Amino acid sequence: MTGNRFRADEIDTSKPHSARMYDYFLGGKTHYAVDTHAAEQVEAVWPEVKPWTRANRSFMHRATRWLAGEAGIRQFLDIGTGIPTEPNLHQVAQEVAPSSRVVYADNDPIVLAYAQALLLSTPEGRTAYIHADVSDPRAIMASEDLADTLDLSQPIALSLNAIMHFISDEQKPYEIVRQLVEPLASGSYLVLSHGALDPRPGVSDAVTTLYRSSGIHVQGRTQEQILRFFDGLELIDPGVVMPHRWKPGGEQARAEAEAEELWIFAGVARKP
Repeated sequence: MTGNRFRADEIDTSKPHSARMYDYFLGGKTHYAVDTHAAEQVEAVWPEVKPWTRANRSFMHRATRWLAGEAGIRQFLDIGTGIPTEPNLHQVAQEVAPSSRVVYADNDPIVLAYAQALLLSTPEGRTAYIHADVSDPRAIMASEDLADTLDLSQPIALSLNAIMHFISDEQKPYEIVRQLVEPLASGSYLVLSHGALDPRPGVSDAVTTLYRSSGIHVQGRTQEQILRFFDGLELIDPGVVMPHRWKPGGEQARAEAEAEELWIFAGVARKP
């Protein structure tokens, strides 16, 4: 693990943080009163936020199982990891393939403080944590911890779940994803989910205003704009869809997926 651990008093609890709000929406316990207050404000204008968050998390689980199982992937790079929540990506991957290797990356001090929970690998596999920011993709790909854990000459699944909507257009989000995918070997995969614009009048604007007033930049994008992240890659069926509609298991799950609209889109694509 790179960098030094943060002391508890170095974690800023005076303003909300997106990872801690996400933890609140998932029903976790790693958040503070300021995060709870901000999250409750968001939920007041956007009641679907908790099922939205759960659907995104479930998509990560299904996509990881599919990659480790049907696609035969044994290496994973998860950027924007967030606060550890059971099961984490490495647990899902290593349940299918115990030899899987996983590198996590995040820039939140509280994630670093809990990073030990991300490093409990199977004996056959390996996990590592990089304290880094998705807005600096070259630093992530040049990390010694990444090189020590993953073999860039072999396929890797790059996971960018619910992270790119925190990147503004001025930060060149498509270029960031391109720089992350470019060094990956042929046969690698991109897994990405991204908050979308709610068609109901005022909902997206209200959510955006609440986040930005807390100092958190958030930017929903259309399905077409989200599709652009996969340019040059081969989309896996069913393409870029709402995450609960990506390969739902069982008839009941498929029926539930068709019945609900959650404005987030997700997809998995293979690098030729």
